[in-house]
Amino acid sequence: MQKESACEDKTLRVLVETGGCSGFQYGMSFDEVKDGDQRLESEGVPMLLDAASLAYLDGSQIDFDDGLQGKGFEIKNPNAQSTCGCGKSFS
Repeated sequence: MQKESACEDKTLRVLVETGGCSGFQYGMSFDEVKDGDQRLESEGVPMLLDAASLAYLDGSQIDFDDGLQGKGFEIKNPNAQSTCGCGKSFS
């Protein structure tokens, strides 16, 4: 009997939600496809974005930073008017 993976039918979701010190914050999770989702792929990595998040993230670049300040995802968002020092929230 094979053990099924909890993420087998899930895809990386990139999202924007209210919160953070600047008004909005970025989030990522593994999720199932929902009505209205856009399916995108970058360098072989499939992603899901809901319509509201896509409006905020259009034109953004997501990188993984493995530098001196720690590991993590960095989102370069041309739509952000300002960002906080942590890089996880924007307005």
